[in-house]
Amino acid sequence: MAERLPALVAEALRALGVRRLAFAIHDPSFPGEPATDLGHGSPYSAAAHALLSYVRDLGFNVLQLGPQGEISEGNSSPYDGAAFSRRSLSANVALLAGEDWGRLLPPDAIAAWVERRPADASLRVPYGFARQAQGDLLRRAGRTLATSAPSPETARLREALRAFRARHARWLDRDALFERLEREHSGNPWPAWGDPDARLLHPEPGEREAFGRRRADLERKHRGEIETCAFAQFVVHEQHHRFREARAELGMQVYGDLQIAMSARDAWSCRPWLLRGYRLGAPPSRTNPDGQAWGYPVLDPTHYGDAGRPGPVAQLVAERMEKAFGEYDGLRVDHPHGLVCPWVYRADDDAVRAVRSGARLFAAPDLPDHPELARFAITRRQQLTRDPAVPRWDDGWVAQLEPEQVERYAVLFDAVVEAARRHGRGPDDLACEVLSTLPHPLARVLARHELGRFRVTQKLDPDDPDDAYRLERAVRADWVMIGTHDTPPLWRLLDGWGPTRAAARARYAAGLLEPRPERRAAFAETLVRDRGLLAQAMLAELFVSAAENAMIFFSDLFGLDATYNQPGTVSADNWSLRLPPSWRDDHRARLRRHRALNVPLALALALRARGSRSDLQIALGAEAARLASLPPNWPGGERE
Repeated sequence: MAERLPALVAEALRALGVRRLAFAIHDPSFPGEPATDLGHGSPYSAAAHALLSYVRDLGFNVLQLGPQGEISEGNSSPYDGAAFSRRSLSANVALLAGEDWGRLLPPDAIAAWVERRPADASLRVPYGFARQAQGDLLRRAGRTLATSAPSPETARLREALRAFRARHARWLDRDALFERLEREHSGNPWPAWGDPDARLLHPEPGEREAFGRRRADLERKHRGEIETCAFAQFVVHEQHHRFREARAELGMQVYGDLQIAMSARDAWSCRPWLLRGYRLGAPPSRTNPDGQAWGYPVLDPTHYGDAGRPGPVAQLVAERMEKAFGEYDGLRVDHPHGLVCPWVYRADDDAVRAVRSGARLFAAPDLPDHPELARFAITRRQQLTRDPAVPRWDDGWVAQLEPEQVERYAVLFDAVVEAARRHGRGPDDLACEVLSTLPHPLARVLARHELGRFRVTQKLDPDDPDDAYRLERAVRADWVMIGTHDTPPLWRLLDGWGPTRAAARARYAAGLLEPRPERRAAFAETLVRDRGLLAQAMLAELFVSAAENAMIFFSDLFGLDATYNQPGTVSADNWSLRLPPSWRDDHRARLRRHRALNVPLALALALRARGSRSDLQIALGAEAARLASLPPNWPGGERE
């Protein structure tokens, strides 16, 4: 990379008013080091550091990670992970062989597992193998720390582990206990465990002695495994702390991902505060006309608490936020509807049918098919739409709200904002994943904090002037992006567009990027002829919008055409795509063919669209041409 490029990119982003340019990647997708890679990426490896230094030079000043909670053996989705325990698969066990970690592992222990690594592990995560290898090595390292002869380094680590366990005992003990119980019950769902195990943390007064004996027996029986869980959590938390310090030195903020789902371990630990008979899902929408039956537990509003007296649900959210803002500089808030106006459906009915006939938890004052929800209604019947053609999932179902009602809708979301402020952050350090739907209550809550939404441009309809994803509708607080972890990779999408769709999309891009109306048709024709150049234009569009925040998913930036996640699908490939060790050379080769995103070219186009003929735009155009083969007089760097 040219030495002057980082400075040029930074200057261009300032000129365009882009405060945050986020590089989005989830833990498993990080590249590994061939000599030590066990098949699952780690942000805490030397390979990850090289990748993040590379994207930082491209102008990315925010790293957007996915949820980093511990996942279960049967479900690799990070969005179903734990709220408190970190994913132990993300620990870089190679570091445990180093001096900083007291040489807790001999190098040959790692090498023995590397020799057995599946051949395609650098491209797709082999979760079963990675679990075996990582679990074995963490157990060995933990035993070494517990039994080795004292030394200054082991003494420091033992004291740090002791302090970690004391500081996080509240969630650490319960999560370790859940894992052991799950094994004892052969992986069956916790509601089927029966007494006392299903209610072990919440006995009735007359059961406390018996439940206490059962818990003590479990802790004694599984002491070694519980110690291993604690050690693994210590390792991954300590590595994350050091990682975040290194990113700060690099000038890069680290954002976490606050998933709306509740993992099985978290549901078990807060069983009394769950709403019986209902599940959390997503209502019908443009993207999913039948809705999405997620099956997640719903927090019971009865336990939210009152103003000034938070109940157990509010306390749980506050505890989670304290930990999150102690570990991240900002947060992506996954589906904030679930915190403000959850869409719920009956748990005892066919899920596909039930989710479509569900309701908003706080906007069902008198629905005949959901009489149980009337007691939670914040919205009164006369405040709902009077148009019988408007379905209950429509953004306009709630037509009006009073300020006091907005405050009631905002109870849990405000807890997130308050935690951010306690840690010296502001509401604008939250990126709210609002996609095609924005119900009135959520819009009011976001407006209270001057927060925006997501504009995902691969989804926009260029022929619909009212489409929510159009960049002309973006405001300063929005986050704009081409795609997300849930959308098809840009390159596969472009290859699949027919001539009509591609032409319409090219005309839309030309309207944003070509300042001279008489040349827009020719510009659009160029984009249609070369879909790779259309991709560059789609990146440039983000920078000419009013939004101050942009985000790029790793597969789009690096030109991968494989899918990371296919929503609603359970398969071995989901959540497993990785950048291979050859990512740098691959990216440069794809740039030459316009099959990866060319950041300097996009910035040059954006500056030009703003009417600038500056030396900065010309210099960026020259850098873009150095990286790629551009046609004569390509309008990113020509002098006219």
